[in-house]
Amino acid sequence: MQIIPFFVRGIAHSSYILAGKKSCAVIDPQRDVEVYIRETKSRGLKITHILETHLHADFVSGHMDLAELTGAPIYAPEAAKCEFEHVGLVEEDKFEIEDMTVRVLETPGHTPEHISYVVSDTSRGPDPTAVFCGDTLFVGDVGRPDLFPGKARELASILYDSLHKKLLSLPDSCEVYPAHGEGSLCGRAMGAKRSSTIGYERKYNYALQIPDREGFIENLTTDMPPAPDHFSRCSEINRKGLTKLREIPPLKELPPGEFFRFAGRYDTEVLDSRHYDNFGGEHVPGAWCIDLRSNFATYAGWLLPPEKQILLVSDSEENARESAVWLHRVGLDRIVGFLSGEMFAWATAGLRASHVPQVSIPELYEWARSKNPPLILDVRAPSEYESFHIENALNIQVQDLRERYRELDPEAEYAVICSTGQRSGIGCSILKKHGFSRVNNAAGGMTGYNAAGFGPECPMCALSWAGKAGKKETAVIQQGK
Repeated sequence: MQIIPFFVRGIAHSSYILAGKKSCAVIDPQRDVEVYIRETKSRGLKITHILETHLHADFVSGHMDLAELTGAPIYAPEAAKCEFEHVGLVEEDKFEIEDMTVRVLETPGHTPEHISYVVSDTSRGPDPTAVFCGDTLFVGDVGRPDLFPGKARELASILYDSLHKKLLSLPDSCEVYPAHGEGSLCGRAMGAKRSSTIGYERKYNYALQIPDREGFIENLTTDMPPAPDHFSRCSEINRKGLTKLREIPPLKELPPGEFFRFAGRYDTEVLDSRHYDNFGGEHVPGAWCIDLRSNFATYAGWLLPPEKQILLVSDSEENARESAVWLHRVGLDRIVGFLSGEMFAWATAGLRASHVPQVSIPELYEWARSKNPPLILDVRAPSEYESFHIENALNIQVQDLRERYRELDPEAEYAVICSTGQRSGIGCSILKKHGFSRVNNAAGGMTGYNAAGFGPECPMCALSWAGKAGKKETAVIQQGK
């Protein structure tokens, strides 16, 4: 028995190959499935099973592409009512992969249809060796039950039973392999370690320490981070059956003139995935700024209208294609192409550009104390803002700016700030799209503000997975920020 893990950092998604000597299963596959094809080919393995634990909300799964490429059947919860060809599974269903017996437990709560796969390595003994528990149980956390409007308390109660009556009935030695790790919005307090054991989680998982059902329900339905827009959309895509990647038209390289004509259409959005400071220097008017170094897929899925076509601006063809991969992972498939020659070609074609001044933190500090200070717009989450903020700063979380920009004076001058400059870059692009002209980005954000000695050290930056600028943004995403 072999367990081969895969991890997609930007969405903190874990998937697995469960393998014997010659055959294997892929569990909760990512959409770009070539990684499994390469790995199994290198090991001389044949993919015979594709296992889904539930209808994933935060990403589009690769089960259909993998089934087409391998001929392996898809196994999924019967309660999901999937519309593609599959084997529907219910409580205590069993199947074998060489010397391994896989038993199904229905473990709803995070979603109504959720199942877990309990594996016994019968070549060694009958006891459960591992459980692939999807989003029911995480390292240090449990799945959030509040993704279905009006059903949070009901699902939290069901989740309590799934954990205490089913998963915690497994031996302490049973290894736990969840579908997400630290940084995912499918939970609230996941640990950095990507696997655990039932015994360790029983002893140290905060949610499993809550002794009574009502206390558990209250904890799991209070102060949860907001769920991005694409969560419900991805769940439905995964239920109905997604468009296979090979059926999506290839990404076009568009010269500036053609790009300009596309960009002027009402059904098209321009997405600039360059660093926020490059966006500030020069960008296509009306473009969204979502820095590829940030939690790009989550914010793109959260903010971009799914019915619109997407044009990409990047600082290289490689980054444009990488941006497209991330967009596909959150179900944004209507990507027309990318700007050939980057913004240099746009400028030398004589086309109009827009700008966002980048204000250094010392400059902002002085400006805020001048006779004509800007309105400081803090686009972090309320919990970040409450822990420390610049005096008189207005707090509107970045995703809420899509509607709440109406509360702001479009004639005023703004300095937009977050933790590093990436979310504030998004915020600046939202304001610019709505006709705000006096918009400045606070480069370095509150991290730079604190480093300059103007405030306390940012507690979010001390997290194990927040060592780099892009990971700091992931950290605040995990807290709903």
